[in-house]
Amino acid sequence: MGYKVAIAGATGNVGREMLNILSERGFPVSEVVPLASSRSNGQEISFGDKTLKVKVLDNYDFSDTDICLMSAGGDVSKAMSPKIGAQKCVVIDNSSAWRYDQDVPLIVPEVNADAISGFTKKYIIANPNCSTAQLVVALKPLHDAFGIKRVVVSTYQSVSGAGKEGMDELFDQTRAIFSAADVKQKKFTKRIAFNVIPHIDVFMEDGFTKEEWKVMAETKKILDPKIKLTCTAVRVPVFIGHSESVNIECEKPITADAAREVLRSAPGVLVIDKRENGGYITPHEAAGEDTTYVSRIREDATVENGLAFWCVSDNLRKGAALNAVQIAESLINRGFKPKAG
Repeated sequence: MGYKVAIAGATGNVGREMLNILSERGFPVSEVVPLASSRSNGQEISFGDKTLKVKVLDNYDFSDTDICLMSAGGDVSKAMSPKIGAQKCVVIDNSSAWRYDQDVPLIVPEVNADAISGFTKKYIIANPNCSTAQLVVALKPLHDAFGIKRVVVSTYQSVSGAGKEGMDELFDQTRAIFSAADVKQKKFTKRIAFNVIPHIDVFMEDGFTKEEWKVMAETKKILDPKIKLTCTAVRVPVFIGHSESVNIECEKPITADAAREVLRSAPGVLVIDKRENGGYITPHEAAGEDTTYVSRIREDATVENGLAFWCVSDNLRKGAALNAVQIAESLINRGFKPKAG
């Protein structure tokens, strides 16, 4: 029993990764349709050992399509997702367009898979922000065991979070610096090569950026609205992989050993925590992996029942494409049937 799956935004970084992950995980497809804007019409794209031709999203008929993995940006999703959902094709959207809609479930399967049942209201399911996804995978088991009251997180986000333009800018600027050429700045507000930028997305009235607000709002919706959370989001000169420095304050007593034990048995988490040189994970090792890695686990004596840790994940996979495919798998596991079935 196969599912007809469309990939909207198939020519982008995340769209291509979605195609790779569908193939890697042996997702039960009867047909895969890559979709993009009219300028990409007819472009060839790989899916496993097959070559597919891109079709135009705007005029595509979804009446016989079961699932649409949407990675075409927020404006496109706002315009297209309700139309696709009206044809009983489930949209799993990677943008921020639907994350805060109360009629749209915001899902990280390791954390709140049961909430997926709410998709029938609009036939839309939201994928969280890339930084939120890995954060809640690590927080969920700790919250269940110790009751998290407050979280302070600083993110160190790779340029791939800003798309191909961000990756190109880091590459071009690095090459320019080594060749003593002019360093051109387009995508980012400051030079990104050999620098860090404490600014992702637009500034809001309270001084936080929209990216920071997303992490705060989404964590509450996915995990627990009672958790207090503050965030500082930083862009770093890394191509793939987001890192996070996390401090939590819990209701119950917590030790590093107890936290380590809880995290080791949690789905989607791998603890690499040796107190020695190199006994931790960096974005370089996490790139291309599906796991959320947790390292540097230690007690935080500045607050009662406090813990600090380091968290790393591939933002194109768990932060976007993998999570979307896992949502689709969760749908199937909960009885979602193909139209042709």
